[in-house]
Amino acid sequence: MGSSRAAQTHRPLQLRPDGTVPARRRVQLAWAAIMGLLLAAALTYPSAAQEAEGAGSMPHHLSVVIGGTHIPDADETAFTLGLDYEYRLNRTLGLGVVAEQAFGPIDSTTLLAVADIHITEGLAIQTGPGVEFLDGESFFVTRIGAVYEVEVGEAFTLSPQVHYDISTGEDAIVFAFAIGRAF
Repeated sequence: MGSSRAAQTHRPLQLRPDGTVPARRRVQLAWAAIMGLLLAAALTYPSAAQEAEGAGSMPHHLSVVIGGTHIPDADETAFTLGLDYEYRLNRTLGLGVVAEQAFGPIDSTTLLAVADIHITEGLAIQTGPGVEFLDGESFFVTRIGAVYEVEVGEAFTLSPQVHYDISTGEDAIVFAFAIGRAF
């Protein structure tokens, strides 16, 4: 009996006739990945002694993001400009916000609440929920991406980055370069 009950509650991944995963299911899968990444960050939270040893005295970081947004389904690409703010809680985890505007044929604004999970010195995974405004409509979006920060001097950073935005509208790939300052 126990196995038949389990079979009733387990739902296999159902694809659309064209072979793609429905937007709602993609968002659910993205959230499962985000929760896994946040759990991993929490489990690697450094002790107070480690934190005092090398946390740095500048927990704030603000970047200007310059790049492009590509919509694979529509085969459109547009110039993108944005701001990215992060507050570093510790060596592993930072929380922040991202605001981006894609110009030209895409003409959309994306606002996100993100977690930056710092994997190594310089390399971070950025993920979080947000909203995209396009053609008078709003769409739920989940971002997953990678950022590689290179420190220049004591307070400045240069960082190439690439993100995949899973949307209830159209998915997008954002590739960018950021110039930032810690303070």
